[in-house]
Amino acid sequence: MAEQRPSHREAAVTRARRVVVKVGSSSLTTASGGLDADRVDALVDVLAKVRDGGEREVVLVSSGAIAAGLAPLGLVRRPKDLARQQAAASVGQGLLVARYTASFARYGVRVGQVLLTADDTSRRGHYRNAYSTLDKLLEMGAVPVVNENDTVATDEIRFGDNDRLAALVAHLVHADLLVLLSDVDGLYDGPPGTPGASRIAEVTGPADLAGVTIGSAGKAGVGTGGMVTKVEAANIATAAGVPVVLTSASRAADALAGRDTGTYFHRTGRRSADRLLWLAHASTPQGALTLDDGAVRAVVERRTSLLPAGICAVEGEFSAGDPVELRDPHGTPIARGLVNFDAKEIPQLLGRSTRDLARELGPAYEREVVHRDDLVLLTPRLTP
Repeated sequence: MAEQRPSHREAAVTRARRVVVKVGSSSLTTASGGLDADRVDALVDVLAKVRDGGEREVVLVSSGAIAAGLAPLGLVRRPKDLARQQAAASVGQGLLVARYTASFARYGVRVGQVLLTADDTSRRGHYRNAYSTLDKLLEMGAVPVVNENDTVATDEIRFGDNDRLAALVAHLVHADLLVLLSDVDGLYDGPPGTPGASRIAEVTGPADLAGVTIGSAGKAGVGTGGMVTKVEAANIATAAGVPVVLTSASRAADALAGRDTGTYFHRTGRRSADRLLWLAHASTPQGALTLDDGAVRAVVERRTSLLPAGICAVEGEFSAGDPVELRDPHGTPIARGLVNFDAKEIPQLLGRSTRDLARELGPAYEREVVHRDDLVLLTPRLTP
């Protein structure tokens, strides 16, 4: 009898040496707020076993800081205003990391807290620092516990949910696999639990999700995501060459062993330049530049830098180094990039050649408005 070959999923999962695991608030806390120590310990048991022997590295992206801070502050549910969210995160983040520290200590494993904001990771220097910290923690045998820095992040610089953060971290650390854990055991072609709804075992590309209705956040009221953010995160990761498993926290062991649980998203692309993925998905444009047809063709088809001569209009208030949106003459976003000039400087540059600008204003103006190395083309959203 011929030996049965492992499935594509099993082979990809078991070969993965660097794994990013994301767990949601609802899988770690009670609905009323506060950490559930048994749930945290159960997850750590699985992750410690995955690391056993040192052949696999784990980065844990963990929600739960705001949820953990609700009960201690007397809050019944997640507040809607940013100030109270930040207060809850300030209390809860310490509780969350302390719980992980104690739980991993049962296996002689240290953890390191890494708090990120989108602004930290879309700028060149900050991006390199984030990678260096995470890579060094893994090299030294620690488990990085990553979360958004909710205590200081504002609406303008938030990732919005930790599913997207996890996809970007998977790309940042050159992970071989991303596992998204929640309170649902996979993606379904209808509301889970309703008659006729079936689990979607594998997704090879966006076409597999045509006609599938994706649900939003659950009823617990402690998280921000839902299935929509998980599918969006899977799109980001798989397009960057990282396969994804989506399942429930209770089935984490099966997922990390390559068994048929949850939904497996095949990778659809290859790794891109590191910062460009962050620029496309983690940055918030502070303004917009409208391009003429010639500049659109140059940026999109020839992948050139954006020069002043091709800009028709400028919107917003931004400084040199900020992310801006590039739009075609119809107002459609086509790209995003880091601008080299302040917003107040650009009106005098519109439609002019760099040679003329250098002659009139000085050599500092003989340069691109957005360099091609700091520019990423935007693709249509793939989520149904």
